[in-house]
Amino acid sequence: MKLVIGFITYEKVTAKYLPYFLPSLKSQTFKNYKIIAIDNSEKQNNKNTEFIKKNYPEINIGWAEKNIGFARAYNKIIKEAIDSGLEYILILNPDMVLEPETVKKLVEAMDNDSSLGSCGPKILRWNFENNKKTNIIDTCGIKLKPGLKFADIGQAQIDSNKFNHISILGPSGAAAMYRLSALEKVKFNGQYFDELMFMYKEDCDLAYRLFLTGFKSKCIGEAIIYHDRTAAAIGESDIEIAKNRKNKSRQVKEWSFLNQQIIFLKYWHQQNFLNKLAIIWFEFKIILFILLFEQYLLRQYWDLWKIKDKIKKYEL
Repeated sequence: MKLVIGFITYEKVTAKYLPYFLPSLKSQTFKNYKIIAIDNSEKQNNKNTEFIKKNYPEINIGWAEKNIGFARAYNKIIKEAIDSGLEYILILNPDMVLEPETVKKLVEAMDNDSSLGSCGPKILRWNFENNKKTNIIDTCGIKLKPGLKFADIGQAQIDSNKFNHISILGPSGAAAMYRLSALEKVKFNGQYFDELMFMYKEDCDLAYRLFLTGFKSKCIGEAIIYHDRTAAAIGESDIEIAKNRKNKSRQVKEWSFLNQQIIFLKYWHQQNFLNKLAIIWFEFKIILFILLFEQYLLRQYWDLWKIKDKIKKYEL
């Protein structure tokens, strides 16, 4: 066995997807894997665990006793995979369906190129309410922009296969395959995903560490997954980003903002002069935007101050 597939469940947020997600997972042509799941629900007996134990008893699902977040839960799964001597881990959001060849294509890509520390599928949008697959790109991976900013490649574009084999900074945390030996090399403060980041941007942080260490990443266009993203972005300009924010919850915006600040502090010393200027310019714009439209985000600066001693400079 060479692969572990991991996913996290949480309350009714994920329970409604399991009747679609798990059959697509179990129908994969690649069979040399085991599945580990962690349930972050507040109660041990819930719709997620009930459905899995009844229909997929072979899946090892553990209860975290509370919502421990994305990073901490996946670190537990990664640690178990490494202790088991496996080669790869594929992390998946359960709000998606996979084409039958998806896992096989991702494993083949990793097997055929030892320089890859990670790879990701082409993720297209899934209209869950109508159970309809679309040809609109959700993401083909993460790209790095000036000033330590990150964006999803191809998001909201009609798929024309132009991103099928492009090099990327790293895969989206919605669906990502990692080489476990690479994760061991970039582990920082004993963690793979940074647990200061409860949710959002932790995939960008890990992708950047793998990049700094010299690992490559790639979008595998033949590996296709359909994803029901509830708040998908459209466009990358400042105006488009501002408009997109109305579709995101306050909690998501708080997590995302705080974690971007953590990334700035963590890697500031490794940025060149122009990148530092880009970060300063971004901070000026975001503070102005917050003062005008989202004053509640000012509290995140206080939260950042409280954890400042835990944010360590990343050294190669």
